[in-house]
Amino acid sequence: MKLLKISICLSLFMVACKNKSDDAKKNTESIVVEKPTVKFNPVDNVELSGGTLYRAELFPSSYITPRPVDVWLPDNYSADKKYNVLYMHDGQMLFDAKTTWNKQEWKVDEWATNLQKEGKVKDFIVVAIHNISNIRWLDLFPKKAFDFIDAQKQAELKSIPMAVEFKLSGDDYLRFLVNELKPLIDEKYSVYTDKEHTFVMGSSMGGLMSMYAISEYPTIFGGAACISTHWIGSMPMADNPYPKAIFEYMKINLPESKDQKLYFDYGDKTLDAYYPKYASQVDEILESKGYNEINSKNIFFEGADHSENSWNVRLDQPLTFLLGI
Repeated sequence: MKLLKISICLSLFMVACKNKSDDAKKNTESIVVEKPTVKFNPVDNVELSGGTLYRAELFPSSYITPRPVDVWLPDNYSADKKYNVLYMHDGQMLFDAKTTWNKQEWKVDEWATNLQKEGKVKDFIVVAIHNISNIRWLDLFPKKAFDFIDAQKQAELKSIPMAVEFKLSGDDYLRFLVNELKPLIDEKYSVYTDKEHTFVMGSSMGGLMSMYAISEYPTIFGGAACISTHWIGSMPMADNPYPKAIFEYMKINLPESKDQKLYFDYGDKTLDAYYPKYASQVDEILESKGYNEINSKNIFFEGADHSENSWNVRLDQPLTFLLGI
């Protein structure tokens, strides 16, 4: 009997140690550093109003499908000073409408150049991760939010015909960004490496991923801008389970307001017409996490639709919110 008690105690101790070890592993996952050999070359076929664009045509990754990554440097970029870093999704849509599929752009170079020259924002560079169109949704959906959908509904959603296998890769996308891309940017460019100077921004599914990035890696990102955030999660559908799942995830995982900045916005035309009904839930979650009007925004732009032409009109709002002086 005594031996049995000792055996049980040892077993419980080992389980407790394992749980602590698992917790430690989770809390330090973002510290992993993997720096592949990558060369960024000047991009000649992109017309800019300011700054210089460099591109790694196929950034290697152990986590996600390799794709182009761009780095935009402001005019008079100098290794003698430090810059903030803004990571952005859908990188091919940011700089030149002549090269985009819909002939629209975010006008990132225009806004970033003018705001920095006018002294309205801190000096910063932009790291732009291109999407791969047929797997964009799989890359940018917050994977852990899917766990808040019941198993039967998950099976139904997975059975919806897709051009590729239903395999959510949002966690791997973030591992790529944090463990492979950021360490290389930190080494290659004259940038601050701490969370206070590191931000993430995207629109639509990129808005969801920006929220997910700051939730999963709050020690890496000090602020996120989520433009026309795609709260419906997928295409519009009856009895849509995605919004509830996303908000349940946020209630648990969105970081407290202590040292973070969170920006959300939305319009009411085209796909944005589905978003206003969720604004109050976003406000409630922000309030529950201690956010106020100083460190968070959830702005309605009446008449704005779901397009780069709408986002480029108001891009100064998230940029000055995250990087304002």
